[in-house]
Amino acid sequence: MQQEQLILKERPNGLPDDNTFEYKNIDVFEAGQGEILVKTLYLSVDPYMRGRMSDAPSYSAPFEVGKALYGSTVSEVVQSNSNEFSKGDLVTGTTNFQEYNVVKPSEVRKVQTDHLKPSNALSVLGMPALTAYFGMIHIGEPKKGETVVVSGAAGAVGQVAGQLAKSVGARVVGIVGSEKKAQYITETLGYDAAVEYKKGNVSEQLQETCPDGIDVYYENVGGEISEAVWPLLNVFARIPVCGAISSYNLKEGEEDIGLRVQRFLINSRAKMQGLLVADFADSFDEAYEALEKKVANGELKFEETIYDGFHQTPDAFLGLFSGENIGKQIVKIADKE
Repeated sequence: MQQEQLILKERPNGLPDDNTFEYKNIDVFEAGQGEILVKTLYLSVDPYMRGRMSDAPSYSAPFEVGKALYGSTVSEVVQSNSNEFSKGDLVTGTTNFQEYNVVKPSEVRKVQTDHLKPSNALSVLGMPALTAYFGMIHIGEPKKGETVVVSGAAGAVGQVAGQLAKSVGARVVGIVGSEKKAQYITETLGYDAAVEYKKGNVSEQLQETCPDGIDVYYENVGGEISEAVWPLLNVFARIPVCGAISSYNLKEGEEDIGLRVQRFLINSRAKMQGLLVADFADSFDEAYEALEKKVANGELKFEETIYDGFHQTPDAFLGLFSGENIGKQIVKIADKE
């Protein structure tokens, strides 16, 4: 029996294109002793994957050319040689982007599906939500009455981060790229105001929406948008740095703006801390419990943008950089048996 696998065909210079990806056929193997065979139902595409397509030094190993891409997935157990899992169980973990994977029980965890869709394990109860939780609660530490600004506010991380800040009584302003997203974060998520960067003059919009300055800036984008934030930082502001998507597709030799923040950090005595969700692994149970409670009682709202079909994966990934998605970008591979 054979299956399809998505590989990195070549490293992109700038925005990935059709030459970056390739599908190839490989064998499906049976599970060995103590292992399980899982069928991929949903896979997650995330901006950080662009960095792993480069071979530049980074916090994690790059994808290998000619080898499978991999990331967060939700799968169904179709064969089990483990006492921990049974056929039909839903699991989530990091696996190759292919139709079937053989994994060890320690590499996945069961998905709780009560009142939820399986895809939710990649969004509101997945890595983006954990990133939002630890960045906002542990690093941002918003307080009642403070002003919190979230860039990429309608994205998978931003939609959760802003609601977490609202839940403690902060005033939350989201930066987005369209009127549709501005309506989503204010009318559905409860943000207090929206800044639409494509309208231009982000500095002026931020001054109008943040008259008392900015106490917490949840950084998702970098570049010119963040340049407009720095002068408005209040004394002892906190800046959790989740990502800088504006620079991910720069070509070799292109300048990465947004690196002139030092004097503003000194003037404001702000705390700016990089964020890798894996650093908080010991506290995952705390985050899952808090997020599951908020989802169950309807306090945490969210959206998912789902592409249908394995061959839609490259388009879903590229859609992250055109700003077309609202919420978490996910690819549906198959239905549960």
